Amino acid sequence: MATDYHKLDDESLIRLIVRARPEALSELYDRYGRLVFSLAVNAVGDAATAEEITQDVFVRVWERASQYRAEQAQVSTWLTSIARHRAIDQLRRQGVRPEGQSVAWADLSPQAEPTAVGPEQATELSIQRQRVRAAVAQLPAEQKQVLALAYFQGYTQTEIAESLSLPLGTVKTRIRLAMEKLRALLPAED
Repeated sequence: MATDYHKLDDESLIRLIVRARPEALSELYDRYGRLVFSLAVNAVGDAATAEEITQDVFVRVWERASQYRAEQAQVSTWLTSIARHRAIDQLRRQGVRPEGQSVAWADLSPQAEPTAVGPEQATELSIQRQRVRAAVAQLPAEQKQVLALAYFQGYTQTEIAESLSLPLGTVKTRIRLAMEKLRALLPAED
């Protein structure tokens, strides 16, 4: 009997990828490829580079699926984390910052919505995005600013402190407080 990969949850797909099942990777790509690409293009500002990053993310998933830990993050969070780190690595190799190309929290566009997922998943992702926007909107401006620099522009905490002329401790505190508030506003879903 053939496995219907469309009906499997993300963690089941990861377990199958660990067992070298390319159909599971294909399904995971169908679900999250557009999301990963959108994050990459927002970070680097170039579609061709974002496509390379997207491909690299899924190659890494294939090679390192056994390193995924469900207790630490959802699969989508793990994928976007890999994408973010790959984008930052790419920008550092190029020696550039995407100040003129990146997007602020409020400017996240609906077209970043993954199109390769089914209507239920697309709706769920849209609802999650709205929840995140609403939660971020409740943060003080200085906390939003440091999160945007860290998340969209890939700045380290030290680089944020230097660019904003703030003490490093202040930056760390703002990021910690913002993350704590977001965790409270966005409880994990089972």
